[in-house]
Amino acid sequence: MQLAKSPALFSLAFRPSTITFSISNSPESNSHRLTLSRSLQAETLKILEWGSVCKQLSAFTSTSMGFSAAEKARIPFGRNREESRKLLDQTAAAGEALTVMGSRPSDLRDIEDVSAIMDSASLGQLLTIKELCAMRRTLMAARGLFQKLKQMGSSEDSRERYLPLVELLQNCDFLVELEQKIGFCIDCNLSIILDRASDDLEIIRSERKMNMEKLESLLKRVSSRIYQAGGIDSPLITKRRSRMCVGIRASHRHLVRNGVVLDVSSSGATHFVEPKEAVELNNMEVRLSNAEKAEELAILSLLTNEIAKSKEGIEYLLDKILEIDLAFARAAYARWMNAVCPTFSSEGSEELDSVDIDGIQHPLLLESSLRSLSDILASKSENAVWSSEAKGVATQRSSDGISDFPVPIDIKIGCGTRVVVISGPNTGGKTASMKTLGLASLMSKAGMFLPAKNHPKLPWFNLVLADIGDHQSLEQNLSTFSGHISRIRNILEVSSEESLVLLDEIGGGTDPSEGLALSTSILQYLKDCVSLAVVTTHYADLSLLKEKDNRFENAAMEFSLQTLRPTYRILWGSSGDSNALSIAKTIGFDQNVIKNAQKWMDRLVPEQQQARKGLLYQSLMEERDRLEAQTKRAASLHADTMQLFREIKDEAEDLDSRKTALMVKETLQVQQEVKAAKSQMENVLQEFENKLKTASSDRFNSLIRKSETAIASILEAHCPAYDSSVSERDTNSYTPQVGEQVQLTKLRDKLATVVEAPSDDEAVLVQYGKIKVRVKKSDIRPISISKKNIAASSAPRLKQQVRLSREFQTQNGDRKDEEASYGAMVQTSKNTVDLRGMRVDEAAYNLEMAIAAREPRSLLFVVHGMGTGAVKERAIEMLRNHPRVAKYEQESSMNYGCTVAFIN
Repeated sequence: MQLAKSPALFSLAFRPSTITFSISNSPESNSHRLTLSRSLQAETLKILEWGSVCKQLSAFTSTSMGFSAAEKARIPFGRNREESRKLLDQTAAAGEALTVMGSRPSDLRDIEDVSAIMDSASLGQLLTIKELCAMRRTLMAARGLFQKLKQMGSSEDSRERYLPLVELLQNCDFLVELEQKIGFCIDCNLSIILDRASDDLEIIRSERKMNMEKLESLLKRVSSRIYQAGGIDSPLITKRRSRMCVGIRASHRHLVRNGVVLDVSSSGATHFVEPKEAVELNNMEVRLSNAEKAEELAILSLLTNEIAKSKEGIEYLLDKILEIDLAFARAAYARWMNAVCPTFSSEGSEELDSVDIDGIQHPLLLESSLRSLSDILASKSENAVWSSEAKGVATQRSSDGISDFPVPIDIKIGCGTRVVVISGPNTGGKTASMKTLGLASLMSKAGMFLPAKNHPKLPWFNLVLADIGDHQSLEQNLSTFSGHISRIRNILEVSSEESLVLLDEIGGGTDPSEGLALSTSILQYLKDCVSLAVVTTHYADLSLLKEKDNRFENAAMEFSLQTLRPTYRILWGSSGDSNALSIAKTIGFDQNVIKNAQKWMDRLVPEQQQARKGLLYQSLMEERDRLEAQTKRAASLHADTMQLFREIKDEAEDLDSRKTALMVKETLQVQQEVKAAKSQMENVLQEFENKLKTASSDRFNSLIRKSETAIASILEAHCPAYDSSVSERDTNSYTPQVGEQVQLTKLRDKLATVVEAPSDDEAVLVQYGKIKVRVKKSDIRPISISKKNIAASSAPRLKQQVRLSREFQTQNGDRKDEEASYGAMVQTSKNTVDLRGMRVDEAAYNLEMAIAAREPRSLLFVVHGMGTGAVKERAIEMLRNHPRVAKYEQESSMNYGCTVAFIN
């Protein structure tokens, strides 16, 4: 494919129908495209530093197989959306298991890479005892891991949670029979073959033992006889040339007649002689020893053959164990960098191609703010990664789990967008942001969580293809521009509608007009052929493509005009300047050169347009900052309001049960009082009858009066008289005051609060509960002090006193700001202390405990009632002198018997 390089192309660049790229789809090219696709994908992984990410992951593996796969960047990718989603589910399940177990499964660390052992067995090579024991340990550990995962998912609520991990090993053959055979035949602790391995071996070893006992007994007798005859300094029994013999001086050799000399010492003074009587026993020992070795080899051969026959099952089991290990490694890696699980845009929905990622950070740049991976590798044994030290790895993390470096970026690409053009200054982070998106796509495709906030969402890409960096090659006779164009041509040839294409500095390295025209044509082609293309450029005209086609989107790297430095944040929907002169100034470039460059800029760009552009940019930045501040304040206000709503809702839901309980309690109290009164009166009557029987007639009257007095005192004690301080004749002249509590005669003397003084028509506005109503002055009457006390004691605990400010865009004065800092002024059961009915000392103690229990910058509602005023005076005195009480507000017309304290 040839790309035209003519000035005429510039005039055609904005007409996509006039320029096409012909990609061959003939059967002959399929093999070439597949090879080219693999080559480009490998180069892209190298450009995006995927190998470095995999090396980070390798620090969290438990098996040698997992470490090797991660170290060599052989982490499997999902071949489709469903497979990648399965990998993410496995990572999430492993994370849940790590939370429960506190560390990676110990069975994983006992699993060895037995691939070489299986290869040896399949080639007919005899396996050693050590290799057979390694196979047995691996099979046992794999079965133990499966049983542990099944046990964790045995309950109903946890079955779905661990199902992705259990499914991996569900259909595996753990070769229990082979494991038991090896354990039956071999003692792996001593590395010996057991007698029970075969009947022949048991018989051979038994006969050899008896023969050896006879041989040793014979040699002991001969050696003892030689010693007693002075033929040796001490009895000596040894083995020479695989035969048992005795030591004897050369001068005393006659003591062992017809013996066979097997060896002579270096000095020649000592001969090692096999007595004639021991020849046959030694021959038997040699035969039995050879027979034992042959039987052991037969047993090893049998076990080796069993392993060779089970090669496919073992390989399948090892593959699944590797998947389990990588799942736990991904989960541990996610915790190491506080990553969250991404989701793929649902296929067939409108959100298929949307990218919505908040606060993502490049994992390689993030490593500097986390615990060093070398420390994890050095302490990889046991539970190093999940020790108490490792749980605090993010030593420089902020409260929301994301550190200040690298700067988190937001990637927001709407539905239907096919091409994103990123402009902005050099060293502003364009390339790093593009690499971060590429790595995020690869990580989610491989089942890794992303170091981001909230719930990142992105499409699934079948290929991630990148052209980043300098592809100049003297060997292939390619210039910088030719290298870029050659690679872009290959990318266009293999890309599909599910591919992600990343192009850095598109059209650079050549004549600006031709580079712009060619870049425009390439982007027009990409918008119809790929799922998403992200390009960086310094060509401002490429940002104009969005005006003619909504499948294009612009983005700019933010540049601070105050500090003259990039902020590394992406402004979506904006186009940015290169700010080359500002950057040159910050790095100490010669001022004269910069001034001359600025003069040329003034000639090339009209001054008014430049000034207007700068003012517009500054205005947009200020507007953005103002809207962000309002958004944060609105979110905070909404959170406070919802918290208040939940508290009030809980209180309201509990009112019915509290009312029922109160009625039951009052009913029981009345019944008890009636029962007590009846009992007392019966006692009086009984006493009267008893005295009446023995009293004379002249004492009858005095007994009757005494009994009547006793009964009257009982009735008075249980039925106190209603004491009204206001007579009916004073009602007409009575004028209610605002805030006073009165009785409504037409509502069965219900208590209400005067809200507005009587008007000319003698109507008074009162509030009963949440209802405000106007009633005639004649329909209300004052209540006595005792009634006021009753009203104060029966006032509802929960009062609607919401004083949240509805304005958050402007300041509401010092007083409102101060109150807002203490939270919403609403009384609930959690911020209320009720002192009514208590003695002064008891009330003081309870108030002191309530103040101590309140958190800083909060409110405390002190309900002291009306009463005699002793409790109230004591409470006010304590609030006035307490060091934690910033101020207090005494009872108001809407809040009788309650004082509000502001706690520091």
